[in-house]
Amino acid sequence: MIQLNNIQKHFQQGPTKAFVLQGINAEVKEGEFVTIMGPSGAGKSTLLSILGMLDSAWTGEFYFLGQTVHKLNPRQRVELNKKYIGFVFQSFHLLDDLTLYENLDVPLSYRDLKKAEREKMVLETLDRFQITNKKNLYPSQLSGGQQQLVAVARAVIANPKLILADEPTGNLHSSQGQEIMELFKKLNGNGTTIIQVTHSETNAAYGNRIIQLRDGRVVN
Repeated sequence: MIQLNNIQKHFQQGPTKAFVLQGINAEVKEGEFVTIMGPSGAGKSTLLSILGMLDSAWTGEFYFLGQTVHKLNPRQRVELNKKYIGFVFQSFHLLDDLTLYENLDVPLSYRDLKKAEREKMVLETLDRFQITNKKNLYPSQLSGGQQQLVAVARAVIANPKLILADEPTGNLHSSQGQEIMELFKKLNGNGTTIIQVTHSETNAAYGNRIIQLRDGRVVN
């Protein structure tokens, strides 16, 4: 599904280059559940943003589902993202001026679905995450844990081929966090590829492989 060859990202600091990622080579097969781990500042979230096609300021080769991402223009990358990828952000990235219901409908609006079908999927997801009674609330009216649940629900609602999750249980109680990880495990069992960034050994145990990053390099 994913092949990365010599991915590099740096920031210019005067005459010198400060590398965030250096020489990243990695492969993720369809149906895998991969965990990216490493100390703070290792480049984990940056790598996840590149995989999600949210960051285009990098060099190297990136192949996704047979597409040469490094040769695509920004619009083509956005289309790939919308069609195949669900992203759980550490800082939620919910749309503040939309209700919880409308936030969940956004990823479905990119698909070729009838309105009734979209409504059914949103209502089923609200029920699945036990947040039906909050469907008309705005993100600012929700607690951090509730916003995290909505962010996870939004990522999975359109049944993406790939889920990218950046500390997906960081704002949840342990029982809620366990429920989310069990959901990811179930989705993975049904064929969804998952790549998560986490500091949690417990969360990492749900996956089948760990990629260790240190100082912007793969070390395992």
